This record gives sequence, structure tokens and C-alpha cells, in this order.
Amino acid sequence: MSIQEKDKSIICHKCNETITKRVITALGKTWHPEHFLCRHCDKQIEDATFNIQDGEPVCSDCFVERYTSTCAACKKPILERTICAMGENWHECCFVCDGACKKPLSNRPFYERDGKAYCKQDYEDMFAVRCAKCEKPITDSAIVAMNAKWHRDCFRCNRCENPITSQTFTIDGDKPVCPACTC
Repeated sequence: MSIQEKDKSIICHKCNETITKRVITALGKTWHPEHFLCRHCDKQIEDATFNIQDGEPVCSDCFVERYTSTCAACKKPILERTICAMGENWHECCFVCDGACKKPLSNRPFYERDGKAYCKQDYEDMFAVRCAKCEKPITDSAIVAMNAKWHRDCFRCNRCENPITSQTFTIDGDKPVCPACTC
């Protein structure tokens, strides 16, 4: 064999021997098929698809065991995009509102309560304090009066219907009355 012929030979990345028959080309290297092995378990990789870790081939079993996390919802390995939330990992399709809507939360703000995630609407419907007048959720600041909480706009005089903004008011039949109407 001449020097030119030797330079054209295909060399196995694993054993540095010439490959004369079947060749595997992967990761910019060439291999004898029996030398294309998982970097962890040394089993031959025969699948058309394989995983790569630090530039080396990894079989599917070792990849799942060593490099994937488990979804907090379905307990299966996560092989695609991972959602990290509330100290856990989730499949994108498994990270959903735990309330009535069950909508995906991966690209939305969410609220956490007792280790569960909720969209804004379901969280408010289930857990927000209710206004003593309109009974809708109070999501911002509230007026605390008469052993209850009120929206600022709902805490109104029972007589003139103006908002009560002063610190003092009277109670008439379990209803607030502003200082102007008590005179």
C-alpha cells in the first residue's frame, strides 16, 4: 500500500484500526459498528438515533437514567422541553392549572398554594377573600370594617351611596353610614 492509499483509509475512532467494511460516521468521527458504544454502559449503539453527552454517544437507557428528570405530574422521564416551577420539573403539557380550567401554565403567570399551581382566575375563585357587599374576590387592597373586608369602591354609605373615605362612620341596621348622613 502506498502512502497516498494509507492517507485515504478510514480509521476507527475507538481502536485506531483501518475500517474496511461497514462504517459508522457520527459526531464527526468514524467507527467500526462494534466499537460505536455508549460512554456509560459500553453497549453497542445500534439505533439510528442516539443521544450525545460531552461529545460522546449515549444509549437511550443511560440517557434516561442519567440525564433526564422525572415529571412531577406524570412521573415519566422528560425528554423534551422542561418546565421548572415550584422546585419541580414538569413536561410542558403536564404543568397545568390545578383548578377547574386545567389550562396550560407554561407561558402564563400562576399562583401556588399547598404545592399546587393555579391560573389567576381559578386561584381567585377558589381562595381570594370575598367582598362583604358584592361577594367578588378582593385581589388588591381592601377596607377592613364591621368584621369583614370590602372593595374600596364597595364600602359606601347606605344612605347617600358615596364611598366612605373617613376613618369614622356609624352602623345603621348592619350597614355603614358616612359621617355626613349621621347628622
